[in-house]
Amino acid sequence: MARQRSMKKIEPAVLTMQFNLTNSGDNSYSQDTVYLSQCASALNRRFYRQGLNWAVAGFSVLTTSTGNVTIQKIPDSWSATNAWTKSMNAWITQQNENVEESGAESAVARFRDFKVYADDIHALSTVANNLAPVDIAGNAVLSGEWEYSQIVIPNFGAPGINYEPYLHMVGDDIGGVGGSKGLIKGYENSRAFPQSPDPVSPPLGSSENWLRSMFDVGDNSDLVVQNATDKNDNLPYDQDNYPGGDTNMPYLQVVDESYITASTIGGKTNMRGSTFPCGLIRIRNQSNDLSGWAATPKLLVHLVPGTHRGYMAQPMQEM
Repeated sequence: MARQRSMKKIEPAVLTMQFNLTNSGDNSYSQDTVYLSQCASALNRRFYRQGLNWAVAGFSVLTTSTGNVTIQKIPDSWSATNAWTKSMNAWITQQNENVEESGAESAVARFRDFKVYADDIHALSTVANNLAPVDIAGNAVLSGEWEYSQIVIPNFGAPGINYEPYLHMVGDDIGGVGGSKGLIKGYENSRAFPQSPDPVSPPLGSSENWLRSMFDVGDNSDLVVQNATDKNDNLPYDQDNYPGGDTNMPYLQVVDESYITASTIGGKTNMRGSTFPCGLIRIRNQSNDLSGWAATPKLLVHLVPGTHRGYMAQPMQEM
């Protein structure tokens, strides 16, 4: 009798997280960041690394006021994934080499993890402004230590000067003490160009080009060859600047946007889900009222059950 394969057990985990969005008090935009790994760690009392691509089933915005809400995330692109992977490998290699050299292997932090900000807005707001899950009475969950990663750049600008910036995924660098380096921008600057502006090809008018001569039956041959060789001989994307870097679309990717009106049924607006690299979610909200939202909007994040310690999530390296 064939043995029945058993499914991997799904661990219990909190699948709906509630947050209070920021109310600006006027009709300007407020921008909040939800860090799923941090929230899941606090709610479930178990450690979730940042390096996960989280599946989110959807969002619900609860408010009886009018305005708009936008959900954003780190781009779903190979350049974003490779930028994170290459930077993570450089970070862990730098630390491991120096820890081994100093003989401090046994002192490495138990929950050491590669943690980066979503963008420059997130980096400037710091970890203290990440939204925390709340209960029905508005009490925020108590969190533990959650510190972002830093790298060390030796001889920065001058011999003997060490620079220790933080890291963020999307956008330009932030200079100065406590600054931050853009991962996609850094990845862009670490790679060779795909090709020179035009591929090198043999002279088409050469007498050695007998294949061309075979069909030279009229005056149109040069035009045909020109169309075949001059059109689409360059890259179909910008060679120098990667999307999500400092100049080419330097903002987080939009997932969904909803305009909340007086006719919204039950004061509940549902928004589509997606996968969220690093578990980082940006929520941008704006009230139509000059004095802000009449009541602070609530956000429900609906997660997907799965085999990664109760959630559907995959390592960033497997994106």
